[in-house]
Amino acid sequence: MKAIMLMFDSLNRHMLPNYGCDWVKAANFERLAEKTVTFNNCYAGSLPCMPARRELHTGRYNFLHRSWGSLEPFDDSMPELLKKNGVYTHLVSDHFHYWEDGGATYHSRYNSWEFSRGQQGDPWKGHVKEPDIPECENPRKISLDNWKQDWVNREYMNSEDKQPMAKSFNKGLEFIETNCEEDNWFLQLETFDPHEPFFTQQKYKDLYPHDYKGKHFDWINYNVVTESKEAVEHMRYEYAALVSMCDEYLGKVLDMMDKNNMWEDTMLIVNTDHGLLLGEREWWGKNIQPYYNEIAQIPFFVWDPRSKVKNERRNALVQTIDIAPTLLDLFGVEIPKDMEGKPLKETVESDKKIRDAALFGVFGAQVNCTDSRYIYMRGPVSRQNDPLFEYTLMPTRMRSMYSVDDLSDIQLQEPFDFTKSCRVIKTKAKAWVSPFNFGSPLYDLENDPMQENPIENFEVEQKMIEYMAALMKKNDAPQEQFERLGIPKNGKITIDELKKQREARQKANEVDLGVDVEWEESAKLIYWAIMRMMPKQRVMSMQQGLVNLVKKSNIQVITEKSILGFAKNIFPPDKFSILSGFLKNATRTR
Repeated sequence: MKAIMLMFDSLNRHMLPNYGCDWVKAANFERLAEKTVTFNNCYAGSLPCMPARRELHTGRYNFLHRSWGSLEPFDDSMPELLKKNGVYTHLVSDHFHYWEDGGATYHSRYNSWEFSRGQQGDPWKGHVKEPDIPECENPRKISLDNWKQDWVNREYMNSEDKQPMAKSFNKGLEFIETNCEEDNWFLQLETFDPHEPFFTQQKYKDLYPHDYKGKHFDWINYNVVTESKEAVEHMRYEYAALVSMCDEYLGKVLDMMDKNNMWEDTMLIVNTDHGLLLGEREWWGKNIQPYYNEIAQIPFFVWDPRSKVKNERRNALVQTIDIAPTLLDLFGVEIPKDMEGKPLKETVESDKKIRDAALFGVFGAQVNCTDSRYIYMRGPVSRQNDPLFEYTLMPTRMRSMYSVDDLSDIQLQEPFDFTKSCRVIKTKAKAWVSPFNFGSPLYDLENDPMQENPIENFEVEQKMIEYMAALMKKNDAPQEQFERLGIPKNGKITIDELKKQREARQKANEVDLGVDVEWEESAKLIYWAIMRMMPKQRVMSMQQGLVNLVKKSNIQVITEKSILGFAKNIFPPDKFSILSGFLKNATRTR
């Protein structure tokens, strides 16, 4: 047997013809559906990029114990298990996060690997001189800004064959062509596209003619939509153009499989890590709470040469964690006991149900649970979102190692079930935006598929909490995760307790500064977000500064605009440019 996993990044299910989109041009995705089983109910687990890839290796949820980081010494890595059992594994990717501190242990689990440089401001080409950057609609402004570097890189990608996606697929196709007559190999071919920036060549843009006369705009900020309707439409067309480029290269893999008659003995998996908001719900990006289905529900396709089922759809609830055990099962490798996912052989064959419910989320945010009919987004019971700790033996984050301050007060945690008798480092953690404001909404997907109207049904809420607690317990989630969410470990909670928690959350939004002033509701939420971001030693002076402003300016109502103006004056300009999006996100209550 052989296997190919073709992985895209930030591939929106709702922008594919396979899931009802009627305007994005993706003929090869339609062709893919004819050759595979299409899954209607596939959900991400741990978000975003590297947490999802840790799930690909380990077949278990990542987000209850730690955020973005490396593979751990105790992790069961699917490619490494294949390698140790005589299956050759090869990684081809242009996903530049593999080269950063928080992703550096992944690629070395394979027999061999190849990378293509240049995606999203990857620090690739060295230019001391400032690049020529056109005036842009919404310049990218984030910490460790890669905006300028991206414009340097683009100078070296002035034709399609020089773009990282094209390079990666060509390397993947070379591997397939070289080894198609061999047996026992697994190819993971992944591209960072269609992740932003939505940079592609004119031939793909020409597929979506539209009248846009604004500034250059192909890179979203993860923030509220402030752009015009025309700019939002333009950005969606830019994303669609990149999806069409992805479709073009998907077709090359399908052609290669046709040419070499590989459908007889080669599994094909096509997947992504998560979706992306493109102006839906008035927001841009993927790290935007709450994690609605535009982000969490993902496209997923499988061809299994053992059953040869194709051009059919499956409704069973599946997740990213199922990929590792599915591949191990294909090659006859024993599935480790710590993998929570299930092999999909029988689900592909006959839509066999493999779980009643699934979890998904981001470390420190709401913990979300779905049983396909309902989605329950459980938030913390306190604004402080405490207690919250991270557990690791590989103290790295996205682009850095843990700081000395992070490590100055560490504890040693006794082993979890899955750490193979290893104690781990326990460090105090804090989420950027407390999910407290979002509460714990419940959605009925059958009657409200767009998740527009949360329902009140305490009996269903109790059932979803039981599912959630059971899955958390199976994951050996830390005790404080149950405390943070205000649910017992056995999942049993009374309706009276749920009502009390709801009432307490409503009261917690009130602000009392000892002055007679009214507050807009959104301004209260921003105030509490500022409190979370402010160092403890500065809280009292910050509050006094706000009191002085109210008295001096004779303010009668603290509005969202006025509290943001206050925040702009208390944070350094470079910090505020980063934090403003988080502060605005704090105003969301759903």
